[in-house]
Amino acid sequence: MLITTKELDSILSDSKNLIIDTRSFKEYSEGHIPGAVNLDLFAFHWIDTSKEGIKNFNNQTGMLLSFAGVTEEKKIIFYDDVSGMLAARGLWMVMYFSHPDAVMLDGGMKKWKQDNLPIETRPNSFKPTNFIGKINPLIISGFENIRDNLDKLNIIDARSEGEYNGTTIRAAQSGHIPNSINIDWNHNLKENGTFKDDSELSKLYEIPKDSEIVTYCQGAYRAANSFLVLKKLGFENVRVYLGSWGEWGNLLDLPVEK
Repeated sequence: MLITTKELDSILSDSKNLIIDTRSFKEYSEGHIPGAVNLDLFAFHWIDTSKEGIKNFNNQTGMLLSFAGVTEEKKIIFYDDVSGMLAARGLWMVMYFSHPDAVMLDGGMKKWKQDNLPIETRPNSFKPTNFIGKINPLIISGFENIRDNLDKLNIIDARSEGEYNGTTIRAAQSGHIPNSINIDWNHNLKENGTFKDDSELSKLYEIPKDSEIVTYCQGAYRAANSFLVLKKLGFENVRVYLGSWGEWGNLLDLPVEK
């Protein structure tokens, strides 16, 4: 699921690649990887995981990926400022649509600049397609699945300690989903913005490999980063709670711990 800066540089001119810069347009316009298109994924929040909400998410995501130019034949490469939450969200989205060849740039733009690799400032236009992927329901969770299985799931809260313990309030309710454990997604990264080695990550996520795991945060961006780390470590049964605290914390009939 990862590609190094050196590996990406070696295939930069390959027309079969689609490189997607998930940062803001301002950051993109100040310098990006040659050939990359800009898709600011922070603009695509989703906090409705009812059956109808998931159905609408599927439709909207399919249109978004088609607009960006995704096809099954192309290698899709997402990047962020570091091995961040936005690129992780993009990669999770195309994995959710069962794309056969998608990766994220380990270290993102920070590592690319450190390695003195080429940068351009002119924007690249989209070449829309009609991407029809196959939904993979095994890597997504709605609130009902969590509510009904609180005693069975290993729930990882990828937010900050303040959000987890309720001192930082970002919804009608503060705190965390009952039985969840707090592993801040920032702990996944080295100082240079790349992912930590598997041996270091394994010490963070000391969970039985056969566990049913759900990751969440505020809007399923940080949670997507933790999802990728768990998949990288060989965990098979991992889902991202799409609505995350933006949904759970605002549904007043759902249980909360502090």
